[in-house]
Amino acid sequence: PTPPSKPPPPHRENASRAPTSTPLQTMRGLYRPEQRWGTLRKTAACGLLGLGALLVALHVAPHRIQEVQLGQSVNVQASYPKMKGLLSSSSLKWQVPKRFNARSSFSGSPQNRFLSNAIADIGVVGSDKEGLLDVSRMQRAEKGSGISIPENKRKKIAIIGSGLAGMVTAMDLADAGHQVDIYESRQFVGGKVGSWVDKDGNHIEMGLHVFFGCYYNLFGIMRRVGAFKNLRLKEHTHTFVNEGGGLGALDFRMGGIGAPINGLKAFATSEQLNLMDKFYNAVALATSPVVKALFNFDAAMEDVRALDDISFTEWFMRQGGSRGSINRMWDPIALALGFIDCDHISARCMLTIFQLFAVRSEASVLRMLEGSPHEYLHKPITQYLEDRGTTFSLGRRVKEFVFEKDETGRPTKIKGFVASTPGGNAEDEMLQYDTVVAALDVPGIQKLLDDDMRKVPEFKRIEELDAVPVATVQLRFNGWVTELNDKELMKTVNDRQGDGKAPGMDNLLYSADVDFSCFADLALTSPGDYYKPNEGSLMQCVLTPGDKYMPMTTEEIAKATLDQVHKLFPSSRELECTWTNVVKLGESLYREAPGKDRFRPPQKTPVDGFYLAGSYTYQDYIDSMEGATKSGLLAADAILADTLNGPPSGGIDATSSNGRTVQGIKEPELTMASMTS
Repeated sequence: PTPPSKPPPPHRENASRAPTSTPLQTMRGLYRPEQRWGTLRKTAACGLLGLGALLVALHVAPHRIQEVQLGQSVNVQASYPKMKGLLSSSSLKWQVPKRFNARSSFSGSPQNRFLSNAIADIGVVGSDKEGLLDVSRMQRAEKGSGISIPENKRKKIAIIGSGLAGMVTAMDLADAGHQVDIYESRQFVGGKVGSWVDKDGNHIEMGLHVFFGCYYNLFGIMRRVGAFKNLRLKEHTHTFVNEGGGLGALDFRMGGIGAPINGLKAFATSEQLNLMDKFYNAVALATSPVVKALFNFDAAMEDVRALDDISFTEWFMRQGGSRGSINRMWDPIALALGFIDCDHISARCMLTIFQLFAVRSEASVLRMLEGSPHEYLHKPITQYLEDRGTTFSLGRRVKEFVFEKDETGRPTKIKGFVASTPGGNAEDEMLQYDTVVAALDVPGIQKLLDDDMRKVPEFKRIEELDAVPVATVQLRFNGWVTELNDKELMKTVNDRQGDGKAPGMDNLLYSADVDFSCFADLALTSPGDYYKPNEGSLMQCVLTPGDKYMPMTTEEIAKATLDQVHKLFPSSRELECTWTNVVKLGESLYREAPGKDRFRPPQKTPVDGFYLAGSYTYQDYIDSMEGATKSGLLAADAILADTLNGPPSGGIDATSSNGRTVQGIKEPELTMASMTS
């Protein structure tokens, strides 16, 4: 039975409910018996038609494609030996939508070739108003807003938080002429993508940071600061490692043939699912909004947004999917994306990713940094900002915001904030600014919500959001853990195995059989900082969900993780684990549970001069590096628009006044430990 409808999200327009029909309910016994046979025949017929279309597509698919300019007709060189007489020509032509970029702007290095594949994909009808598919957004992020603020309107702006969202916001504001100061409670920048060096010279990370090919905005930012060259392109496969060393994969490689054909091939040939699970999986996806996205992306996204109130498992099983597909494939992917499994993650979150994979070849391509985020991502950004006058104040915790308020106590205008002094050795300071951007994560902004701020509905709704705990474990070995074919190679270490030359799997890896759903050998994938001469693998494993590990000691977590590595790679028992490190983060990504999307606040708030940024704020993507980047660009756009349309600036300098001491605010649990054996 269809659940009762719920009111639309309070701050969303045109929110629609999920479709009430579920095509495969008949196969689950939810319709009358006399209805089942007819629907089963229709399903089988659709499956046969889909298989036939796939075979035809594979047979006649284009072999290569020429370089093009935007808006130019593309001549796809293809042979149709079995279809002469049906086609008037051996070439197929279509018009490249002007919103898609082409090789003309991103040709050259191998790192950029993935964009040229965009032209080979099926054209998508619809405006794509959120920009999820708009490759030209890379140009917008790369070139900036192009706005220059008149001197009499330039403002002093404070950004609280130095994660990607905060630094991206600062980039556009500094380029436009504003004075920007960034405040960070930790001693390093980067937020959830932060990394640092311990006393022994080891690079430590929080999480495992992988760059999907649809991170258009983040790639544009990286091009702007000269960091895009720091990405290492991986094979176009998503590999699953099963207990005992068995492998399964989604192999999207297809000789240049793009989405959606290569995606169909990847699922059809995957060893990770058995034949029946593949069938049920195909039926569920074939009856999903993903198919509509091939023809009208915006309409499909409306359907996807309407599915936020149910879990992916509920949606998938309603559509005819199988539990086997959930357990063996979709749970590891959901845990890698949002740190929660399919039973607890919103269908909207998962289907957003599916839509991108279905219509864009490059969306499923993976990249990883040459080395640590601090060296290869954050340093170029901070240098860019400092060159434009932006200042960074590290180790300064914001204690509370200061507002002008109306007679009810409701905030109406930002005046500044109270912050700790450097080193915390003096009384807290009151700092005044024209504009303040709270570029914090969910626990960070929640800790600063006082009773008066909760009178604003946009702030009150933030209390409904939650964050997920996660533990990141690093294990160093004296050999190569992921080398499964040659034990001699596995045990061979020397000083000539840098730059990805060591044996093993140079890619992101998934598993359905251990608690770290995603992991990688950083000595292979990101050798710039993580490869050490005459040493072996540096396995980085992300324990998700991390709830059960939070009470454990770092030694206990490292031991449990090592045991699970041995479970996946039995031959690794012959190697010695020489060093371990554990980072526990009690609150990390916001929990993308069903029904939570409506509580995400917009970047522009009702309080004059006060804005929000962060991947939890509303942007039509998931909590990720790309989501953080999009939120930063949206926040900057809102500030620049308000600046241009507002009165001249009052010219308030950032000033401080003593005399206020505010009780300290506890930050999310963050513990680190290093052990050497």
